[in-house]
Amino acid sequence: MREILASFCLLVVCFSYINKADGDDKKTESKKQTEALHKKLDATIEEFSGRILKDPKNVGWYSRRGDAYFFRGEFSKAVNDYDKMVEFKPDLENSHWRRGIAWFYAGDFKKAAHQFEIYNSFDDVDRENGIWRFFSQSKAYGKKKAQEGLLKYKKDDREPFPSVYQLFAEKITPDEILKKIEKADISKSDSEKRYFYAHLYIGLNHAVNGNNKLAKKHLKLSVDNKWGPDAGFGPSYMWHVGRLHYEILLKQKSTQAKP
Repeated sequence: MREILASFCLLVVCFSYINKADGDDKKTESKKQTEALHKKLDATIEEFSGRILKDPKNVGWYSRRGDAYFFRGEFSKAVNDYDKMVEFKPDLENSHWRRGIAWFYAGDFKKAAHQFEIYNSFDDVDRENGIWRFFSQSKAYGKKKAQEGLLKYKKDDREPFPSVYQLFAEKITPDEILKKIEKADISKSDSEKRYFYAHLYIGLNHAVNGNNKLAKKHLKLSVDNKWGPDAGFGPSYMWHVGRLHYEILLKQKSTQAKP
């Protein structure tokens, strides 16, 4: 999402999935990377918890710790810190999209849907916000109602978001979205950017609809895309969203496979 809070200093952690290793080597390397990531995030949480004790109304410290909690998969704690940001700076309420995503992963889909609805009054162009409102409403009220309640946009937005948005109204297929990117006369960097978001939201849409096999396929492609984590700020946050959802699906498969 395009809006960046003035106090938003996003923790960017270098973390990639290894493609060249095979079998046990790949699993071992991935485990090491996950452990290293968690160690950095835990250190960040500890650091900003200390800062909050000394300066308990500093919105920036809650922002940093909330992000670290979210990246750590502690979604309710992230919500609490994002709530504190709004408590101490009420004018953040409408624009705080990170709180909406945290609510979504904390399982409070109605609050998440409301957050993305009020964000639309702050930015009525950003279809990425409409995407998250659709996901939240699908989980809270069902797909049919979510489709009926799709936000209407009159102004242009950057691709691939207009195309992805049409996916929810069933006016385009995932393959057609990807073919549009392939055929577009754009730079390699812009192409990678579009593929990153396209695979992320195609994957999340499959996950919301219960097709975890295709969800994992597209989320893996998004996470492996190097543009997201290198782009910083909002894109890096969304890269972590893809990583977390991919890991959630992998854990579900592992749990289901146990006797």
